Amino acid sequence: MKSKILALSKNEDFKNLLQKKKASNKYVTIFYGILDNKDIKKLNISFVTKKKLGNAIKRNKIKRRLKNIINEAVKNMTIKCNYSYLVIAKPTMLNNEYKNIKETLFQSLKEIR
Repeated sequence: MKSKILALSKNEDFKNLLQKKKASNKYVTIFYGILDNKDIKKLNISFVTKKKLGNAIKRNKIKRRLKNIINEAVKNMTIKCNYSYLVIAKPTMLNNEYKNIKETLFQSLKEIR
């Protein structure tokens, strides 16, 4: 199922998701839950990289990697579209290979299902 991916936009959505369920691994922390007034046909997911991780170039590289992994996950496995996701990157993402990050993130997404 190909669904449109949207980012969260409201501050209250971020605050609500931070109080919901959480899944964590060595590369990212994923907060997920059901938000009110959300379109079920679209996947709400946002990526957060803190300034502690490095300069803008490094943070954008992490976000590009995460977006690419999520796009592959949407194609290859079923992700609950009624959930909203908040993915917060950890500093270990910078120094590891894309393949390792992808496998670990896929495992976390399977646990959420």
